Amino acid sequence: MTDDRDRWNDRYREDAPPEEPAAIVREHAADLPRGTALDLACGGGRNAIFLAERDFDVTGIDVSDEALAHARRRADDAGVDVDFVRADANDVDLEEGAYDVIVVTYFRTRERLPDLVDALAPGGVLCYEHRLETGEDRRFRVRSNELLRACLGLRIVRYEEPIDVTPDDCTVRLMARRPR
Repeated sequence: MTDDRDRWNDRYREDAPPEEPAAIVREHAADLPRGTALDLACGGGRNAIFLAERDFDVTGIDVSDEALAHARRRADDAGVDVDFVRADANDVDLEEGAYDVIVVTYFRTRERLPDLVDALAPGGVLCYEHRLETGEDRRFRVRSNELLRACLGLRIVRYEEPIDVTPDDCTVRLMARRPR
């Protein structure tokens, strides 16, 4: 975990994290069930803060001290409370049925997808946005239909993959609801 933390801390020292919420969250915010939200691998907190501004009770988890410092400053500036936790998203224990909304953006959680599904409350929604594998670029990316297959026990509300996957057009978006 220290290597990941160091790598991400270096990255966030060099480049400010994005501040606009991910499209899957921004476009569907009004449709999300109100209550508790988890932003897993939250980086600079863009989705966590966006949801907190809409009265969600949000926890943001990230491995990077630098990213979380940025996120805390932004949350303070926005006047919202977010419980930011420094932890490795791959190792954190997720309580079953604890979250009404779980957001994952640009973090591959292949091994954690069953845990994420279990952590959704009945009627809870998983919002996932990531990049697909493209040609030689496979590291840390998802395969075509991987998210869709992993969430077949949920009701798929939205699933989007580009027809022709290119380095410039490789974003996959999933929104899925756990049955009540």
